Amino acid sequence: MAAPPSSGVTSPSAASPGGTERRSEARERLLSTASRLFYSEGIRAVGVERILAEAPVTRATFYRHFPSKEDLVLAYLLGVDAQTVATVQAAVAESASAADAVRRVGTAVADDLVRPEFRGCAFLKAAAEYSDPQDPVRQLVLAHRSWYRDALTQLFSEVFGSSPRRGQPEHAAEHFVMMRDGVMSGAHLDGVDNARASFQRGVEGLLTMLH
Repeated sequence: MAAPPSSGVTSPSAASPGGTERRSEARERLLSTASRLFYSEGIRAVGVERILAEAPVTRATFYRHFPSKEDLVLAYLLGVDAQTVATVQAAVAESASAADAVRRVGTAVADDLVRPEFRGCAFLKAAAEYSDPQDPVRQLVLAHRSWYRDALTQLFSEVFGSSPRRGQPEHAAEHFVMMRDGVMSGAHLDGVDNARASFQRGVEGLLTMLH
């Protein structure tokens, strides 16, 4: 089974020239601190001074690695993208079939919900703060979602095969993403255990749906 996606869409982290940037201990400390704060408290709520104090690094060190706060925000989201890509690729590599790979991706989503530090989807949270479609942060969010949908579309196309009674792969992928968005946004409101079980039933339903 080939690794998704086949459409030619590249994930933001894979396409970013920053992926080959020389890593330094100070840069990694800045990025780790900012990622934790951005995710738990919100991007716009966390200023550069707070990050400098908690890293801790000097202002000169910060701007040597990140010319602006936006560059740091993009690096944070590229890191989340890379983790997601690795999760999907591992699901494919460790599965005997495309259906099993979809289940593994779904299990990864469900498992995320019970992490003590879980506060929702980093990309949905970022999109809520950056509404301008031309903003680089918003564009990165959309690129990530495009990759994720395409990866799932390829998996569902293998699941459904050529049977005329099966659903459209792209529709199943969109449905999966919609369910994922919903469970990551509302799990702690509706009860994590019930939300996880409902989400996994939904994934199983997508794998067996007939038209």
